[in-house]
Amino acid sequence: MNREFIEAIDELEKEKHISKDILIEAIESALVSAYKKNYGTSQNVRVDIDNETGDIAVLMKKDIVEEVYDDMIEMSLEEAQEIDPRYEIGDAIEFQVTPRDFGRIAAQTAKQVVVQRIREAERGMIFDDFITKQGEIVTGIVQRKSGDTLFVNMGKAEGILSANEQVPGERFEVNERLKVYIMDVKKTTKGPQVFLSRSHPGLVKRLFELEVPEIQDGIVEIRGIAREAGSRTKIAVYTEDENVDPVGACVGTRGSRVQAIVDELNGEKIDIIFWSEDPEELISNVLSPAKVEKVIVEDEENTATVIVPDYQLSLAIGKEGQNVRLAAKVSGWKIDIKSHTQYFGDDEGEEVIEIEEE
Repeated sequence: MNREFIEAIDELEKEKHISKDILIEAIESALVSAYKKNYGTSQNVRVDIDNETGDIAVLMKKDIVEEVYDDMIEMSLEEAQEIDPRYEIGDAIEFQVTPRDFGRIAAQTAKQVVVQRIREAERGMIFDDFITKQGEIVTGIVQRKSGDTLFVNMGKAEGILSANEQVPGERFEVNERLKVYIMDVKKTTKGPQVFLSRSHPGLVKRLFELEVPEIQDGIVEIRGIAREAGSRTKIAVYTEDENVDPVGACVGTRGSRVQAIVDELNGEKIDIIFWSEDPEELISNVLSPAKVEKVIVEDEENTATVIVPDYQLSLAIGKEGQNVRLAAKVSGWKIDIKSHTQYFGDDEGEEVIEIEEE
C-alpha cells in the first residue's frame, strides 16, 4: 500500500468510473475482515488508508473505565492517563495496532477488492449500455448452443435466445450472424442477462423503422402491429401528410422495402394496412386481402360484425382463423365474420331494414 497504489486507483477512477472514495472504503472494510481472520478480533477495530500516500493503519478503540472486565475493549483510567493525562472516565481512546506483517495481507486483500470492484463496474456499465437498447434490434453471432437455447455474442455481452422466442422453422448454426430484438435486461450476480427474441412483434416494427425513412422521420406512424412469427404479420400505418401514401412508403419501389424485411424474416408474409380513425374503414382494411360488404359496429362493446361475400368467407377467416385473429389484434376490435348468406338468409330485404332501424 503505497503512493503507486493510490495513483493506480486514481487511474481506475478515470478509466472505469469507479469512485476512489468508494473503492478505498471497500478496501478498508475488507481489511477489517482480514484483520479479524488473522488476528481474532475486529469488534473495536477500524482500518484507515491515507488517500494521498497510501499509508495504512489499523486502529483499536477502547473505552476508559474504572474497572476493566474485558481488556480487548476496555482500558483503566490509570493506563489511559499514562498516554495522556487529560483522559477521563467515559472517554474512548484509539491507538494504532498495525501488525508487522499486515502489509502483505493488506496488499493481497486490496488486490482482491479492486479486481472485484472492477468486475462489478464493468458489469454495471454493460447493464447500463444494454438497458438503453431494450426494445431495439442488434446484430449478433451465435456463440454456442445449449439444447434449443442459443447464446448470442453481441460484443460486450452474451444474449440468451430461448426456444420460446425463436421462430418455428428457423435454424441458426454456431458463428452465424442474425438480427435479434432485445426484449429484457436483468441484473444478476453473474452480471447482466440480456434476453433476446426473434418472434416478438417489436422485431418487425424496428425493421420497418430501419428500412422506411418516412417512419424514421415521423411522417408515417405505425399504429398497430400483430404477428404470428414465421407465418404472418399485419401492420397498420398512418400519416397526417396528404401528400404521402403510408402503405406505399412501407412497400417501397417495386416492393423493395418490404421485401428486404420479408427476406430478413425468412419469407414471413406481411400485410401492410392503412390505419383509419373510422372503425368501419379500419376493420375493412385489416381483413385484407378479403373483400368486405358491410361492417356493423357496436361501440359500447368494442365489437363488430363483418359481412363478406360467400366466396370470401374462408379468405376473411384465414387458415385456422389466422387472418381474423391478427385483424382483431392489430385493430383492437373483436370481430365476428358472417357470410352474406349466413347473415341475410333467404329474405335479404327485411334483414337490411332491421339493420338500418338498429
